[in-house]
Amino acid sequence: MIIVTYRIETGGSIEAMAAKIASDQSTGTFVAVPGETEALKNRVAARVLAIHELAPANRPSWPEPDAEAGPVRRADVDIGFPLDAIGTDLSALMTIAIGGVYSIRGMSGIRVIDMKLPAEFGKAHPGPQFGISGSRRLTGVEGRPIIGTIVKPALGLLPEETAALVGDLLQADVDFIKDDEKLMSPAYSPLEHRVKAIMPRILDHEQKTGKKVMYAFGISHTDPDQMMRNHDMVLAAGGNCAVINIQSIGMGGMAFLRKRSGLVLHAHRNGWDVLTRHPGIGMDFRVYQQFWRLLGVDQFQINGIGVKYWEPDDSFVRSFEALQAPLFSPDDRPLPVAGSGQWGGQAPETYRRTGQTTDLLYLCGGGIVSHPAGPGAGVRAVRQAWEAAVAGIALDEYAREHPELQQSLDKFANAKDA
Repeated sequence: MIIVTYRIETGGSIEAMAAKIASDQSTGTFVAVPGETEALKNRVAARVLAIHELAPANRPSWPEPDAEAGPVRRADVDIGFPLDAIGTDLSALMTIAIGGVYSIRGMSGIRVIDMKLPAEFGKAHPGPQFGISGSRRLTGVEGRPIIGTIVKPALGLLPEETAALVGDLLQADVDFIKDDEKLMSPAYSPLEHRVKAIMPRILDHEQKTGKKVMYAFGISHTDPDQMMRNHDMVLAAGGNCAVINIQSIGMGGMAFLRKRSGLVLHAHRNGWDVLTRHPGIGMDFRVYQQFWRLLGVDQFQINGIGVKYWEPDDSFVRSFEALQAPLFSPDDRPLPVAGSGQWGGQAPETYRRTGQTTDLLYLCGGGIVSHPAGPGAGVRAVRQAWEAAVAGIALDEYAREHPELQQSLDKFANAKDA
């Protein structure tokens, strides 16, 4: 059985609304239809399993003109869908158990907050090909976070200019570099030209140092065939990672790519915020991420502590915990990616709030490339901050003997856009 938990908000009866969701999203319609027998309902009808009342809301999440007057009642409702009614197709799951509920009358808010899938889903979908262990193996980083940065500014750099910046970052001993999610294949920097300019530097650095820095190229495209050609171009040039804008390419595009992929698939969830930003509407990340993990995401960008965007720290922590929890096996966990305004200053709180783990990619843009002493010092400062965090030493104390960290504290401690 598939169990979905909905946070329902209504001025009417919670019990009646829960029953309506179960009926409308399975066997029910506005009038009895021929063939709608009790035997059929017993086989495929969704059922309300539990109702947990919550404190009433002060105001409705959205206007509902024909809603019953009265206090705005709230409850978390578990509804079970028989596997026979949905199967293991993720598009069917999204359509039946999630997509349709937002159109049902009588609610002033509804949010999908949890989902428990049977083991059949794990058998039907590939999951991550590389995940945490593969990302560590390919970067050669163990025992600490993978330290990454972003090519910025994303818009405007020509391929050779991008490659020159990458050269500086390679000398900085960074572990991971990525195209900004906005950089795919614009006229001023076609992906083909960018790959030809960057990969020789990556491979030359590997020959000289033995370290292959992971570079994630933006290969997303509406046409799955073109996206696959982009993938093949990166792979043939010796690359091992790609940025995928998962909201833009959709589940079908992701499934098409994962079946044929030889690259680490780094997921950027831009556009996700419209689905979750209102606390009474949309869905929680712990539901959303299950679809993309089953489809094969290897690394998942989820913001971080003290971000420059809207998301509060508690939301990041919940997202991190969702990714850390196995769906069906320990190997189906993607590598969490902390980003958005990160620099070494957030390392201690990140380490504390994520259960003292270093299984993450710590992605800093300006926090590395804008370091006063250059990107090399920026990388060292972030590593020093993590050393201090793991050792339980205050950053200002550790910085007394680590000048790169001290310079970073001086510059970024009060900045909002690192």
